[in-house]
Amino acid sequence: MAVFNRCLRTRVLAAVTPTTAFAYVIRTLSASCLRMNLGGDLKSASVLGQNPLHLKRELSGRNVQWVFLGCPGVGKGTYASRLSNLLGVPHIATGDLVRDELSSSGPLASQLKDIVNQGKLVSDEIIINLLSKRLEAGEAKGESGFILDGFPRTIRQAEILGGVTDIDLVINLKLRQEALLAKCLGRRICSECGGNYNVATIDIKGENGNPGMYMAPLLPPPQCASKLITRADDKLEVVKERLRIYNEMTQPVEEFYRSRGKLLEFDLPGGIPESWPKLLQALNLEDHENKRSAAA
Repeated sequence: MAVFNRCLRTRVLAAVTPTTAFAYVIRTLSASCLRMNLGGDLKSASVLGQNPLHLKRELSGRNVQWVFLGCPGVGKGTYASRLSNLLGVPHIATGDLVRDELSSSGPLASQLKDIVNQGKLVSDEIIINLLSKRLEAGEAKGESGFILDGFPRTIRQAEILGGVTDIDLVINLKLRQEALLAKCLGRRICSECGGNYNVATIDIKGENGNPGMYMAPLLPPPQCASKLITRADDKLEVVKERLRIYNEMTQPVEEFYRSRGKLLEFDLPGGIPESWPKLLQALNLEDHENKRSAAA
Protein backbone atom coordinates (compact mmCIF):
# COMPACT_ATOMS: atom_id res chain seq x y z
CA MET A 1 0.00 0.00 0.00
CA ALA A 2 2.83 2.36 0.79
CA VAL A 3 4.14 1.89 -2.75
CA PHE A 4 0.87 3.13 -4.23
CA ASN A 5 0.56 6.02 -1.80
CA ARG A 6 4.07 7.21 -2.72
CA CYS A 7 3.27 6.76 -6.39
CA LEU A 8 0.10 8.80 -6.18
CA ARG A 9 1.67 11.58 -4.09
CA THR A 10 4.79 12.03 -6.22
CA ARG A 11 3.16 11.75 -9.63
CA VAL A 12 -0.21 13.43 -9.31
CA LEU A 13 0.97 16.95 -10.20
CA ALA A 14 3.16 15.76 -13.05
CA ALA A 15 0.57 13.51 -14.73
CA VAL A 16 -0.81 15.45 -17.67
CA THR A 17 -2.81 12.73 -19.40
CA PRO A 18 -4.64 9.59 -18.27
CA THR A 19 -2.28 7.51 -20.38
CA THR A 20 0.76 8.92 -18.60
CA ALA A 21 -0.80 8.27 -15.22
CA PHE A 22 -1.82 4.74 -16.18
CA ALA A 23 1.62 3.84 -17.50
CA TYR A 24 3.39 5.23 -14.44
CA VAL A 25 1.17 3.55 -11.88
CA ILE A 26 1.11 0.13 -13.50
CA ARG A 27 4.88 0.25 -13.98
CA THR A 28 5.24 0.93 -10.26
CA LEU A 29 2.76 -1.87 -9.54
CA SER A 30 4.70 -4.33 -11.70
CA ALA A 31 8.07 -3.44 -10.17
CA SER A 32 6.77 -3.66 -6.62
CA CYS A 33 5.11 -7.01 -7.32
CA LEU A 34 8.35 -8.48 -8.58
CA ARG A 35 10.41 -7.08 -5.70
CA MET A 36 8.04 -8.34 -3.03
CA ASN A 37 7.31 -11.61 -4.87
CA LEU A 38 3.62 -11.33 -4.14
CA GLY A 39 2.53 -13.48 -7.07
CA GLY A 40 -1.24 -13.57 -7.47
CA ASP A 41 -2.11 -12.28 -4.01
CA LEU A 42 -1.54 -8.57 -4.46
CA LYS A 43 -4.29 -7.04 -2.34
CA SER A 44 -2.57 -3.65 -2.21
CA ALA A 45 -3.99 -2.76 -5.63
CA SER A 46 -7.26 -1.79 -3.94
CA VAL A 47 -5.64 1.42 -2.75
CA LEU A 48 -6.03 2.84 -6.25
CA GLY A 49 -9.76 2.79 -5.76
CA GLN A 50 -9.46 4.90 -2.62
CA ASN A 51 -7.99 7.97 -4.35
CA PRO A 52 -9.30 7.81 -7.93
CA LEU A 53 -9.96 11.54 -8.31
CA HIS A 54 -6.27 12.45 -8.17
CA LEU A 55 -5.52 10.82 -11.50
CA LYS A 56 -8.86 10.97 -13.28
CA ARG A 57 -8.91 14.18 -15.28
CA GLU A 58 -11.81 15.50 -17.32
CA LEU A 59 -10.07 16.42 -20.55
CA SER A 60 -12.43 18.17 -22.97
CA GLY A 61 -12.07 16.82 -26.47
CA ARG A 62 -9.79 13.92 -25.52
CA ASN A 63 -9.79 10.83 -27.71
CA VAL A 64 -11.85 7.77 -26.83
CA GLN A 65 -10.66 5.28 -24.23
CA TRP A 66 -12.35 1.99 -25.08
CA VAL A 67 -11.88 -1.66 -24.15
CA PHE A 68 -12.67 -4.75 -26.22
CA LEU A 69 -13.75 -7.93 -24.45
CA GLY A 70 -14.53 -11.34 -25.92
CA CYS A 71 -13.37 -14.94 -26.08
CA PRO A 72 -10.01 -15.75 -27.68
CA GLY A 73 -10.45 -15.83 -31.45
CA VAL A 74 -13.73 -13.90 -31.53
CA GLY A 75 -12.24 -11.10 -33.62
CA LYS A 76 -11.35 -8.42 -31.07
CA GLY A 77 -8.19 -7.53 -32.96
CA THR A 78 -9.97 -7.24 -36.31
CA TYR A 79 -12.66 -4.84 -35.15
CA ALA A 80 -10.48 -2.94 -32.67
CA SER A 81 -7.98 -2.30 -35.48
CA ARG A 82 -10.71 -1.02 -37.80
CA LEU A 83 -12.07 1.30 -35.13
CA SER A 84 -8.52 2.43 -34.34
CA ASN A 85 -8.04 3.54 -37.95
CA LEU A 86 -11.48 5.13 -38.09
CA LEU A 87 -11.11 7.11 -34.85
CA GLY A 88 -7.38 7.85 -35.03
CA VAL A 89 -6.43 6.26 -31.72
CA PRO A 90 -3.88 3.49 -31.06
CA HIS A 91 -5.04 -0.11 -30.91
CA ILE A 92 -3.11 -1.80 -28.12
CA ALA A 93 -3.44 -5.59 -28.09
CA THR A 94 -1.80 -7.35 -25.17
CA GLY A 95 -1.72 -10.55 -27.23
CA ASP A 96 0.52 -8.79 -29.75
CA LEU A 97 2.72 -7.50 -26.94
CA VAL A 98 3.13 -11.05 -25.64
CA ARG A 99 3.93 -12.40 -29.11
CA ASP A 100 6.47 -9.62 -29.69
CA GLU A 101 8.15 -10.53 -26.41
CA LEU A 102 8.11 -14.22 -27.38
CA SER A 103 9.92 -13.47 -30.63
CA SER A 104 12.56 -11.47 -28.81
CA SER A 105 15.48 -12.71 -26.75
CA GLY A 106 14.19 -10.91 -23.68
CA PRO A 107 14.20 -12.41 -20.19
CA LEU A 108 10.47 -13.24 -20.31
CA ALA A 109 10.53 -15.14 -23.61
CA SER A 110 11.12 -18.67 -22.28
CA GLN A 111 8.67 -18.21 -19.41
CA LEU A 112 5.97 -16.89 -21.75
CA LYS A 113 6.51 -19.74 -24.22
CA ASP A 114 5.50 -22.36 -21.65
CA ILE A 115 2.46 -20.35 -20.53
CA VAL A 116 1.16 -19.66 -24.04
CA ASN A 117 1.71 -23.18 -25.39
CA GLN A 118 -0.40 -24.58 -22.54
CA GLY A 119 -3.22 -22.12 -23.18
CA LYS A 120 -2.81 -20.50 -19.76
CA LEU A 121 -3.45 -16.85 -18.98
CA VAL A 122 -0.32 -14.72 -18.65
CA SER A 123 0.02 -13.32 -15.12
CA ASP A 124 -1.16 -9.82 -14.23
CA GLU A 125 2.39 -8.74 -13.42
CA ILE A 126 3.79 -9.69 -16.84
CA ILE A 127 0.87 -8.16 -18.76
CA ILE A 128 1.06 -4.94 -16.73
CA ASN A 129 4.81 -4.69 -17.32
CA LEU A 130 4.44 -5.12 -21.10
CA LEU A 131 1.49 -2.76 -21.28
CA SER A 132 3.20 -0.01 -19.32
CA LYS A 133 6.16 -0.08 -21.73
CA ARG A 134 3.81 0.17 -24.72
CA LEU A 135 1.85 3.08 -23.23
CA GLU A 136 4.99 5.01 -22.40
CA ALA A 137 6.36 4.48 -25.91
CA GLY A 138 3.08 5.77 -27.35
CA GLU A 139 3.06 8.74 -25.01
CA ALA A 140 6.54 9.69 -26.21
CA LYS A 141 5.20 9.70 -29.79
CA GLY A 142 2.28 11.94 -28.84
CA GLU A 143 -0.45 9.30 -28.87
CA SER A 144 -3.75 10.14 -27.17
CA GLY A 145 -6.58 7.81 -26.21
CA PHE A 146 -6.56 4.07 -26.82
CA ILE A 147 -8.53 0.97 -27.69
CA LEU A 148 -7.37 -1.84 -25.41
CA ASP A 149 -7.68 -5.40 -26.66
CA GLY A 150 -6.95 -8.19 -24.16
CA PHE A 151 -6.81 -5.98 -21.08
CA PRO A 152 -8.35 -6.12 -18.55
CA ARG A 153 -8.89 -9.87 -18.25
CA THR A 154 -9.42 -10.07 -14.50
CA ILE A 155 -11.34 -8.05 -11.91
CA ARG A 156 -8.06 -6.94 -10.39
CA GLN A 157 -6.85 -5.58 -13.73
CA ALA A 158 -10.20 -3.80 -14.24
CA GLU A 159 -9.91 -2.19 -10.82
CA ILE A 160 -6.36 -1.02 -11.53
CA LEU A 161 -7.44 0.43 -14.87
CA GLY A 162 -10.47 2.16 -13.37
CA GLY A 163 -8.33 3.60 -10.59
CA VAL A 164 -6.07 5.57 -12.92
CA THR A 165 -8.21 6.55 -15.90
CA ASP A 166 -11.79 6.69 -17.16
CA ILE A 167 -12.98 4.00 -19.55
CA ASP A 168 -15.72 5.37 -21.79
CA LEU A 169 -17.04 2.14 -23.28
CA VAL A 170 -16.46 -1.62 -23.14
CA ILE A 171 -17.44 -3.57 -26.25
CA ASN A 172 -18.09 -7.25 -25.60
CA LEU A 173 -17.98 -9.31 -28.80
CA LYS A 174 -19.84 -12.62 -28.85
CA LEU A 175 -19.82 -15.50 -31.32
CA ARG A 176 -21.36 -18.96 -31.39
CA GLN A 177 -19.14 -21.61 -29.83
CA GLU A 178 -18.93 -23.77 -32.95
CA ALA A 179 -17.97 -20.80 -35.10
CA LEU A 180 -15.46 -19.68 -32.49
CA LEU A 181 -13.68 -23.05 -32.46
CA ALA A 182 -13.56 -23.15 -36.27
CA LYS A 183 -12.12 -19.61 -36.41
CA CYS A 184 -9.38 -20.39 -33.89
CA LEU A 185 -8.36 -23.58 -35.67
CA GLY A 186 -8.35 -21.82 -39.04
CA ARG A 187 -6.05 -18.96 -38.07
CA ARG A 188 -2.76 -18.68 -39.95
CA ILE A 189 0.13 -16.22 -39.88
CA CYS A 190 2.54 -15.39 -42.68
CA SER A 191 5.99 -16.31 -41.39
CA GLU A 192 7.56 -13.57 -43.51
CA CYS A 193 5.33 -10.46 -43.22
CA GLY A 194 3.38 -11.36 -40.06
CA GLY A 195 -0.01 -10.95 -41.75
CA ASN A 196 -3.01 -12.64 -40.11
CA TYR A 197 -5.33 -14.83 -42.18
CA ASN A 198 -7.99 -17.49 -41.69
CA VAL A 199 -8.50 -20.52 -43.92
CA ALA A 200 -11.75 -21.68 -42.30
CA THR A 201 -15.04 -21.47 -44.19
CA ILE A 202 -17.80 -21.31 -41.60
CA ASP A 203 -21.27 -22.23 -42.89
CA ILE A 204 -23.77 -22.93 -40.11
CA LYS A 205 -27.29 -23.77 -41.20
CA GLY A 206 -30.21 -22.14 -39.45
CA GLU A 207 -32.35 -24.46 -37.33
CA ASN A 208 -34.80 -24.39 -34.43
CA GLY A 209 -35.49 -20.73 -35.02
CA ASN A 210 -31.82 -19.78 -34.93
CA PRO A 211 -30.47 -17.92 -37.98
CA GLY A 212 -27.73 -19.40 -40.11
CA MET A 213 -24.24 -17.94 -40.22
CA TYR A 214 -21.71 -17.72 -43.00
CA MET A 215 -18.14 -16.48 -42.59
CA ALA A 216 -15.89 -16.57 -45.64
CA PRO A 217 -12.21 -17.40 -45.23
CA LEU A 218 -9.71 -14.56 -45.09
CA LEU A 219 -7.18 -15.91 -47.56
CA PRO A 220 -3.64 -14.57 -48.00
CA PRO A 221 -2.29 -12.92 -51.15
CA PRO A 222 -0.31 -15.20 -53.48
CA GLN A 223 3.06 -14.11 -52.11
CA CYS A 224 2.09 -15.28 -48.61
CA ALA A 225 0.22 -18.49 -49.48
CA SER A 226 3.25 -20.78 -49.21
CA LYS A 227 4.53 -19.14 -46.02
CA LEU A 228 1.54 -19.68 -43.71
CA ILE A 229 2.13 -21.14 -40.27
CA THR A 230 -0.20 -22.08 -37.42
CA ARG A 231 0.15 -20.42 -34.03
CA ALA A 232 1.41 -22.81 -31.37
CA ASP A 233 -1.66 -22.13 -29.23
CA ASP A 234 -4.19 -22.78 -32.02
CA LYS A 235 -4.61 -26.50 -31.37
CA LEU A 236 -7.98 -27.97 -30.41
CA GLU A 237 -7.07 -28.98 -26.87
CA VAL A 238 -5.29 -25.66 -26.24
CA VAL A 239 -8.16 -23.61 -27.71
CA LYS A 240 -10.69 -25.42 -25.51
CA GLU A 241 -8.53 -24.79 -22.46
CA ARG A 242 -8.24 -21.09 -23.31
CA LEU A 243 -12.01 -20.81 -23.65
CA ARG A 244 -12.52 -22.62 -20.33
CA ILE A 245 -10.13 -20.25 -18.57
CA TYR A 246 -11.76 -17.25 -20.22
CA ASN A 247 -15.21 -18.28 -19.04
CA GLU A 248 -13.89 -18.87 -15.54
CA MET A 249 -11.76 -15.75 -15.08
CA THR A 250 -12.78 -13.11 -17.58
CA GLN A 251 -16.55 -13.27 -17.75
CA PRO A 252 -16.78 -11.68 -14.27
CA VAL A 253 -15.11 -8.64 -15.87
CA GLU A 254 -18.18 -8.37 -18.13
CA GLU A 255 -20.39 -8.06 -15.05
CA PHE A 256 -17.95 -5.54 -13.56
CA TYR A 257 -18.55 -3.18 -16.48
CA ARG A 258 -22.21 -4.12 -16.95
CA SER A 259 -22.97 -3.02 -13.40
CA ARG A 260 -21.34 0.35 -14.18
CA GLY A 261 -23.40 0.88 -17.32
CA LYS A 262 -20.38 0.76 -19.65
CA LEU A 263 -20.85 -2.60 -21.39
CA LEU A 264 -22.07 -2.90 -24.97
CA GLU A 265 -22.95 -6.51 -25.86
CA PHE A 266 -22.56 -7.23 -29.58
CA ASP A 267 -23.38 -10.59 -31.17
CA LEU A 268 -21.43 -11.01 -34.39
CA PRO A 269 -23.96 -11.98 -37.09
CA GLY A 270 -21.35 -13.27 -39.52
CA GLY A 271 -18.12 -12.19 -41.16
CA ILE A 272 -16.74 -8.67 -41.55
CA PRO A 273 -19.13 -7.61 -44.38
CA GLU A 274 -22.16 -8.41 -42.22
CA SER A 275 -20.78 -7.45 -38.80
CA TRP A 276 -18.83 -4.23 -39.43
CA PRO A 277 -21.78 -2.05 -40.56
CA LYS A 278 -23.93 -3.30 -37.68
CA LEU A 279 -21.18 -2.66 -35.15
CA LEU A 280 -20.81 0.90 -36.47
CA GLN A 281 -24.57 1.34 -36.19
CA ALA A 282 -24.50 0.12 -32.58
CA LEU A 283 -21.72 2.64 -31.86
CA ASN A 284 -23.47 5.45 -33.77
CA LEU A 285 -20.47 5.80 -36.09
CA GLU A 286 -20.04 6.04 -39.85
CA ASP A 287 -17.18 4.76 -41.98
CA HIS A 288 -17.15 7.28 -44.84
CA GLU A 289 -13.99 5.80 -46.35
CA ASN A 290 -15.59 2.36 -46.50
CA LYS A 291 -18.68 3.81 -48.15
CA ARG A 292 -16.57 5.54 -50.82
CA SER A 293 -14.67 2.32 -51.51
CA ALA A 294 -17.91 0.35 -51.87
CA ALA A 295 -19.35 2.95 -54.24
CA ALA A 296 -16.25 3.11 -56.44
